[in-house]
Amino acid sequence: MAILTTRKAELATQSEVVELIPALRAFARTFCQRPEEADDLVQETLTKALANLDKFEPGTRLKSWLFTIMRNTFCTRVKKSSRETVGLPDSISAKLTTEASQEWTVQADEVRRALNRLPEHHREMLVLIVMLGERYEDAAEICGCAVGTVKSRLSRARQQLRRELGEMGTDSPVG
Repeated sequence: MAILTTRKAELATQSEVVELIPALRAFARTFCQRPEEADDLVQETLTKALANLDKFEPGTRLKSWLFTIMRNTFCTRVKKSSRETVGLPDSISAKLTTEASQEWTVQADEVRRALNRLPEHHREMLVLIVMLGERYEDAAEICGCAVGTVKSRLSRARQQLRRELGEMGTDSPVG
C-alpha cells in the first residue's frame, strides 16, 4: 500500500514538473542567450530533477527546487567550460540575419540586449522576480543569498536597465 501511495505522489510531482517547463525555459534564457543552449539547459535540469525526484521534499516549492537545480547546473557548466579549449566562435551563418522592421520587435531586441549587458546576478533577479513573479524569499533561496541581497540586486538591476534603455540619467533617483 505504501509503495502505491509513493508511486501516486511521484506521478503527481512529475505532472507538476511538466507544468513548470515554460517557467524553466524563461529562467534558462537568463543564463543562455541562444535558445538552443537554453533548451539544452532545461533538458539537463529536467533529467537531473526526474532522476532525483525522490529527494524532493513534499511541502516545499517544486519551482524553487527546479530553479536551484538549473542554477547549479549552469554554474557547473561555466566552471567546466572555463577549463575547456574553445574552438571557433559562433558560425558566420548565425550572424546572417535580417533585422525585423516592426517597432515592437526592435524594442524587444533593445530590451534583450540591455538585459544581456547587466551583470548576471542582476539579470537573474530581474527575471526571477519581475518576469517569473517569484517572491523575494524564494529568489533568495534559489540564489543562495539573503533577502536583503535580493532586494538590493533587484534595485540596482532596475536602475541599470533604465540607464541602458535611456529612460533616466545616470544620477537620477529610481522611482
